[in-house]
Amino acid sequence: MLILTRKVGEGVVLNETITVRVIDISKGLVKLGFDAPKEMMILREELAQAIKETNIEASKSVRPDVLLDLSKKLK
Repeated sequence: MLILTRKVGEGVVLNETITVRVIDISKGLVKLGFDAPKEMMILREELAQAIKETNIEASKSVRPDVLLDLSKKLK
């Protein structure tokens, strides 16, 4: 894991298309701003984890033969 120190107003560029900027630091909280392409989804870590867990649970109720049939139709 890369760890960087940034001050308010400073940022970090990721993959030449995303800029993460420190907007404010107050009462132990850091407010970040993200400048990224519209089609890129940006989620809080806990929300991404909740979505992942929900998808895993949902996939448990689908029969493998149904998934195979669906995948053939999508080709």
